[in-house]
Amino acid sequence: MARGVEFLGSEVAIMCGAMSWVSERNLVAAISNAGGFGVIACGAMTPELLDREIAATGNLTDKPFGVNLITMHPQLFELIDVCARHGVTHIVLAGGLPPKGSLEAIKATGAKVIAFAPALSLAKKLIKSGVDALVIEGMEAGGHIGPVSTSVLAQEMLPEIADQVPVFVAGGIGRGEAIAGYLDMGAAGVQLGTRFVCATESIAHLNFKKAFLRASARDAVATVQVDPRLPVIPVRALKNAGSDLFTAKQREVAATLDTLSTDKAAMLEAQLQIEHYWAGALRRAVVDGDVEHGSLMAGQSVGMVTKEEPVAEIIESLMAQAAQALEKRAA
Repeated sequence: MARGVEFLGSEVAIMCGAMSWVSERNLVAAISNAGGFGVIACGAMTPELLDREIAATGNLTDKPFGVNLITMHPQLFELIDVCARHGVTHIVLAGGLPPKGSLEAIKATGAKVIAFAPALSLAKKLIKSGVDALVIEGMEAGGHIGPVSTSVLAQEMLPEIADQVPVFVAGGIGRGEAIAGYLDMGAAGVQLGTRFVCATESIAHLNFKKAFLRASARDAVATVQVDPRLPVIPVRALKNAGSDLFTAKQREVAATLDTLSTDKAAMLEAQLQIEHYWAGALRRAVVDGDVEHGSLMAGQSVGMVTKEEPVAEIIESLMAQAAQALEKRAA
């Protein structure tokens, strides 16, 4: 993990996935204080809200942490300015290719850029464009996902790019043995989200945590696309009535496209409607505890979340399992 630790400035190269409403000041600070690398999920926050969230996180930890920004956010450049004012050291860009000028804007602040690469061709393009590190995330992850599994992406991409930039592997990781395996393949570290949802420091509603503790891997299913015109990225979540509501929402947005031109602006607006839906549905579940109609975004590693425990114990357990696995291989 030496390369990942040096890049992040943390004690261990375990990043926390940016989970809207969950990866806020309390969990982010707790992860950084425990030696990991917390990441604030900006999501649909306004610049003013992000400004307050970064400041509040800084009051809870003096360790490094990052901020995850969505590339399609209409105020992306203003959010970058907010991060710059606070001296944020690492910005994670998610949700698609970084828009023109965004990488340069981040680099100008002195921050390091971490981007998601769901395919080898895109990874090479991002490296060429100047990103400092990559996250390769497989379909086992919670929230927005791609079509390829973590193990396949790691096998295909790590041998090609791990010597160029630090690469963090994500998706379906619930134990330290898996971390050891990806480090052995050339990863600089890992990113976990689902594993931290039921941390003691997580503000997720008790109902939300209970749903995770009851769930098995097969309960975390991906949404389906009902209209090929809609640029909908599949989302993995625990199946409930909210899953059916999303299908209905897609039909509603598709109906509006029937009356509009399908130019780039209309398609972007349709995509933003979908994203706003997820932000609201996730809030209903995480904050309000409506686990029936809200969104229970979870990765397939949810079956390995068996109890509520402090972040420090989660990280300690993961590292002990990883060390033991590597020791066995060395022996």
